[in-house]
Amino acid sequence: MVQKYESPVRIYKYPFELVMAAYERRFPTCPQMPIVLDCEVVDDAQSDNGAKRETKRRCKLAVDAPYLFKKIIGIDVAFFIQTNFLDMKARTLSIEAINETFSSRIEIFEKCRYYAHPENPDWTCFDQTATLDIKNFFGFEHSMEKMGMKQYSQTTQKGKEIIEFFINELKKEGITHVERWKEDETTEPTATCTATVSVSSEKPPLTRDNSILDADYIATYLGQLSPLQESKLVQFRKKIEETNHERKVPDFQTLLRFLRARDFSIEKAASMLQESLQWREEHRIDDILSEYKMPIVVEKYFPGGWHHHDKDGRPLYILRLGNMDVKGLLKSVGEDELLKLTLHICEEGLRLMKEATKLFGKPIWNWCLLVDLDGLSMRHLWRPGVKALLRIIETVEKNYPETMGRVLIVRAPRVFPVLWTIVSTFIDENTRSKFLFFGGPDCLHIEDGLEHYIPTETIPNFLGGSCNTMIHEGGLIPKHLYKSESAEENNGATHTHEHHGLYKSVDLKPGQMFELIIKNTDPKSVLTWDIDVLKNDILFALYRTDNDLEQSFNESFSSVFDNPEMKEGVHYFRLEEKVRCKPKEGVQGSHEMATAGTYVLQWMCPPSCDGPAQLMYFHEILSSANYKGSMTSLQSGFSSNSLQSR
Repeated sequence: MVQKYESPVRIYKYPFELVMAAYERRFPTCPQMPIVLDCEVVDDAQSDNGAKRETKRRCKLAVDAPYLFKKIIGIDVAFFIQTNFLDMKARTLSIEAINETFSSRIEIFEKCRYYAHPENPDWTCFDQTATLDIKNFFGFEHSMEKMGMKQYSQTTQKGKEIIEFFINELKKEGITHVERWKEDETTEPTATCTATVSVSSEKPPLTRDNSILDADYIATYLGQLSPLQESKLVQFRKKIEETNHERKVPDFQTLLRFLRARDFSIEKAASMLQESLQWREEHRIDDILSEYKMPIVVEKYFPGGWHHHDKDGRPLYILRLGNMDVKGLLKSVGEDELLKLTLHICEEGLRLMKEATKLFGKPIWNWCLLVDLDGLSMRHLWRPGVKALLRIIETVEKNYPETMGRVLIVRAPRVFPVLWTIVSTFIDENTRSKFLFFGGPDCLHIEDGLEHYIPTETIPNFLGGSCNTMIHEGGLIPKHLYKSESAEENNGATHTHEHHGLYKSVDLKPGQMFELIIKNTDPKSVLTWDIDVLKNDILFALYRTDNDLEQSFNESFSSVFDNPEMKEGVHYFRLEEKVRCKPKEGVQGSHEMATAGTYVLQWMCPPSCDGPAQLMYFHEILSSANYKGSMTSLQSGFSSNSLQSR
């Protein structure tokens, strides 16, 4: 398999001619590269009045390999042929090197360039590429690949040091400038100038079009990368350029995020990025910061917002999820609008990260999320809300990889493991590893508490800090802000129909019952339910029996338990006392089904009602395998975790 390496651009803040004078000092040996034992010039020719020079050298290198390996292959040294093409008029030096030793079994080809900086003629650029093609090497192909990668990393890191070393040596000898090459008097003269060491150190706008990746840019905007990671990043950009002729190529921060998300696999990262670029184009994501208008409901009731930075300089976003009326938001603005809000937050995060990079003078390429779960209850497990959350997570994971630096979960109640078990499977494993949990009410001063991650002076006051925030506290959204819903009626008869793909609606005449039979074969599983009363009062209760009951939609006023042979407390048991639910109320609850058997959810329109009642319901069974050990606080949904909307 052919391995390819490609370096970012290296910048020397010296003129090309001075760099060339330093470069010549490397031969035949130099102390910084002890692996090079000797370099013999085998051919040296000049042309074009001395402007061009072609030099061929045979270089002797020590084999950098374990002793036993060298004994097996029978060599201690290897020979390479290096050919240099110097053009002083064009101010370029091209270098090609290929192995002579074992050339029939392994091919190593390296190509380097020194050239005048395109935007600052008093600076010099350097780049290199290398390929390693192991055809057959005594069964040690994998070992040779590893040694090749090691050697590439070492020589790349030392390359700049060598030039800097010999430039300093020239300065010690009093050589501080080298004049540019010029034609003799018989030819038409070209512009000349004196090249000196003391040139302006002002950095040209390398990042203006994101086309040049150099060491200074990496240190400022990307952070520490290994030579191989730098190589992958350069190759990745070229691949995206080749396949996106009409689209603008993303900046290097974006490219690096997608590479990291796919463990620096160029092919996998390219596939992921191409899908994301198509998605951004279809949904006009590039315009979302300028075009998005936040709905009034979101402005007033969404409990989230940006708040200073964490101790590492990351922008900090706070979400008071425990105060969020998930059902109210979905019913008032809809799932698509919540997704759009999330995308707007993500785009703001990208902008704030760039601002933080400039503010703190170091690479900031992800942000911090603080989630306050105080107030979290079973109402947050409302199925459409969870469904919307999973869709949002999936979209963000696909299109904003590696933007989450740390997630601080504070004041997590005992019910949180239920929600976390549902959601965590949809979160990338690498992202899950960034979650930190604080379950108690005091999350500040405990060992490794919030003060370890957030500056003390910016910890929000609702967490015991001294800093006020502009973040809305959330709360229940008034029903009149909900989008209109049509409630079907069927002349007062019992009637069920699908609602929003998940919920079913039931119409009941006064005195009529509707019972849902649930046969459980999974002890310790959890039954959850969500009820919306649309019209008139509803009585709700939960029962269990060992009898084998069949589902039936009652056209009469009787219950499945209205049998003289069935006695309550003997043949069946009431697990939840009857609760009267008022119109426009929403009730969520859960019950751990400790044993196998038949469970019955029962709804009844009281005989005293002046007309038919209507409700919507949804139920779900959470398997014991997923929730074992996390349900101790949920023995009774109504007794501890139900919430009725006001």
